[in-house]
Amino acid sequence: MELLRFSTAGSVDDGKSTLIGRLLYDSKSIFEDQMDAIKSYSDKKGYEHVDLALLTDGLRAEREQGITIDVAYRYFATPKRKFIIADTPGHIQYTRNMVTGSSNSNLSIILIDARNGIIEQTNRHSFIASLLNIPHLVVCVNKMDLVDYSEARFNEIVEGYKILASKLDIKDVHFIPISALKGDNVVDRSETMKWYNGPTLMYLLENVHISSDLNHIDCRFPVQYVIRPQAQEYHDYRGFAGRVASGIYKPGDRVLCLPSGFTTSIKSIDTFEGPVEEGFAPMSCTITLADEIDISRGDMIVREGNVPNVGQDIEMMMCWLGDSPMQAGGKYTIRHTSREAKCLIKDIRYKVDVNTYHRNEEDKNIKMNDICRVNVRTTVPLFYDSYRKNRITGSVILIDEATNSTVGAGMII
Repeated sequence: MELLRFSTAGSVDDGKSTLIGRLLYDSKSIFEDQMDAIKSYSDKKGYEHVDLALLTDGLRAEREQGITIDVAYRYFATPKRKFIIADTPGHIQYTRNMVTGSSNSNLSIILIDARNGIIEQTNRHSFIASLLNIPHLVVCVNKMDLVDYSEARFNEIVEGYKILASKLDIKDVHFIPISALKGDNVVDRSETMKWYNGPTLMYLLENVHISSDLNHIDCRFPVQYVIRPQAQEYHDYRGFAGRVASGIYKPGDRVLCLPSGFTTSIKSIDTFEGPVEEGFAPMSCTITLADEIDISRGDMIVREGNVPNVGQDIEMMMCWLGDSPMQAGGKYTIRHTSREAKCLIKDIRYKVDVNTYHRNEEDKNIKMNDICRVNVRTTVPLFYDSYRKNRITGSVILIDEATNSTVGAGMII
């Protein structure tokens, strides 16, 4: 069964957690004891209705304040698809949580309060969705019940968002008027918005085409581990385990090993269940080769004639996640696929104003949640593609060597 990963984004109180609660409730994806617990909590707090946001807001501070602080993951399935939801926070200071929660998503739901329209956080989250190259975007205009289900108000917000989206690299956008509290157009079609003829949110989630989102052309296999069983039964077995980042591998294919540059052919592709006829993204498997070539963790197996960029000076867009500001000339550890190296920030080109999308080349002070363009120099070559081409081989993280905390998420240009 196909898996869809999607995230929610929006400002505080736009109804992200309530929307996910409504999705889970109306699709019969929660247990009775869970429903009884949130009914009891809602009654104790004196709410007029059952607060479905409690299904995702699990931290005590979240429940007390009625906000989302950390990324909450929820899993559910319908007869058509399996889903992993990332409910991300709306506050500006939690922008980094939105970046990490949305980084693996096939689709992002951006909520807009029908009363407030497009605001600063809408610009911010749309820019990040574009930066993360999320293939599909669904703009849900929520709380339509508070504007009397006005078609004119919905159309006004849609036109405004289309102007915003024209400035960004957003490929596939859908607009849905909803009321997460009442359930209009979430799972069931609204009886009060008969002027809307498009799909419900659940129908869109079940049917959006995601098969072509993965790169099946450029073969990239970062090696994570070399398997040598040292057992009598597998005395000469030498396999290279990892996860296919992109492309399709088959036994007999000619391949090139980086960084050595030696060529050979694939002998077999093994999995836990046994040998397979092909390995494709995002499958985890073990590749054995026809020739004995020295390969270790961090190396990459690619196709002859289709190799990634190899270099040590790398341009990237960076979302800064660290509590301390980025240091120009600062030294960090960089992790790219299964390869790890030391690096330094050679140059900070500019900082992006996420509200206007303008470049600020004067302000080089990069603090938490800022987005900038930087040039990084690594101690060893990386085997990379642009992030637009390949989200796996085009992404990196920076780690502070002193604290061992992740301080930056980079998308290679």
